[in-house]
Parts: sequence; C-alpha cells; structure tokens
Amino acid sequence: MILFTDHRTICATCGTQYPSDVALPELCPICDDERQYIGDNGQTWTSLATLAKDRAIRFSQVSDRLYDLRITPAFAIGQRAFLILSESGNVLWDCLPFLDEPTIAFIRSLGGLKAIAISHPHYYSLMAEWARVFECPVYIHQSDAVWVQNHTSAIAFWSGERKSLWDGMEIINTGGHFPGSCVLLQPDSSGQTNLLTGDTIYVARSRRLVTFMYSYPNLIPLPKKAIEQIRDRMAGVSFDRIYGAFEGMVIAENGRSVFDASVQRYLSIFE
Repeated sequence: MILFTDHRTICATCGTQYPSDVALPELCPICDDERQYIGDNGQTWTSLATLAKDRAIRFSQVSDRLYDLRITPAFAIGQRAFLILSESGNVLWDCLPFLDEPTIAFIRSLGGLKAIAISHPHYYSLMAEWARVFECPVYIHQSDAVWVQNHTSAIAFWSGERKSLWDGMEIINTGGHFPGSCVLLQPDSSGQTNLLTGDTIYVARSRRLVTFMYSYPNLIPLPKKAIEQIRDRMAGVSFDRIYGAFEGMVIAENGRSVFDASVQRYLSIFE
C-alpha cells in the first residue's frame, strides 16, 4: 500500500527521497555534487501526494522478457527503469521517483520483484518505497554507499567487480561516472544478450556510438584512466543490444562492436 502523505521529502530536481523523520538538508547532496546541479529555482522539495495528482507510470514492452517504465509527465531526471522478467524471479533495473497502485498491481500480475538493482546514485530515487512494497532487496555497490540518503534494511551492498544474480543475469561494476557505477547483463529468449547501462555507458543520439562522462549535464569528461578501467572491466563480456537510461537510447544490434569502437575513439583523443 502506498502512503500518499504530503511529507515533502523528494528532491524535485533529482527525485531522491529523504526520510521523513529527520531534518532535510539545505541542499540535496546528490544535486549539489558537480555531476548534477541545483535546479534553476533553487532547492525545492515535493511529495508522493503531490506527484500522485497528475503522474502515472507508463509501461512499454521491449521484448517478451523486458519492459521499460517511465513517469508521465516526466519528472526530475526523467530516466526510465526496466522490469526484467525471469523464471527465478523478476528484477527492476534502476528505479523511479514515483510509485502508484496501478504499477504495483501490474508488476505483481507478472510475478512481483525478487530484487532491485541500481546503476548509480542518480537513480536511487524512491528505492526504499519500492523495496518496502515489493519486499525485496536493493543491490547497490559498496563504493557508492556514501550517497544513500534514505537508509533501509532492504539495501544489500555488494563489493568486487561482478555480482551474479540468477538465470544468467549479472551486474558488472565498471566505475567511471561514479566509483560504484554498474551495468547489467540480461540474456533474452531470442538467444541474444542485452546490456542495461543506466548512463554509465551512454548511448549517443546517433545510436552509432556510446560515450562515457563524469558529468553529463555539466559536460565533464572522464579521464583516460577511467575509460581504460571501463574497457578492462568489460573485457570478454559478450552482448548484442544496449539499452540506456532514456527513451530512444537503444543500440539494437552489434552492441559489443559499437562499445569497442567507441572506447577506441575516446582513447584516441589522448594520443
């Protein structure tokens, strides 16, 4: 059951929810970091009750085992999350800063959630509420623990470079955008493998390249060492399609070749 209270604990710029029983910070630390920004109107807060007046979550079926979820009208950063259907338990990849009863009913009709896995702190959003409703853990890399604002016992921090889930799914810590930034591998029923990237590996508008940034809104690139780490962490990983964090960000084929060419092009800048 969603508690549509008027506690204004959600940052209106990034969508991160803060606990209602402690004083809010003067500025959202996630937005005050140089990878994000404080909104044009300064620090503002909203609530689930306010958002529920005119927001909903739209589902689009990408394949027989994959749905993308987006808030409409768009709110905060505007990212999408992905619902991965799997025989041993469904996974939500990344999270949204809103949740309502129709969404809960729809996900439960497909088997609920066994886990939530999140690519990086910009998408922590309403993870505590989602985890409470679906009674599942939230997998976050230990390197990004400092960015958690709404602590919950549902958070399962993990460390190292890889975390195996089930049915062939695997989370890979690439670093880069944040030290704990991750991507997720998902085999689909066609025999191909999807790479869900958040914005750790960012699908360019042409869909013929991916790029890698320290800050996307502030246009701060990653240094050579960080790109080499991403390359090395992805060594030997096979994937066909790439799904990024925003609508239209899909590389539908030859994803591994696009990734390799993009890394080479990026590193050539430093030569």
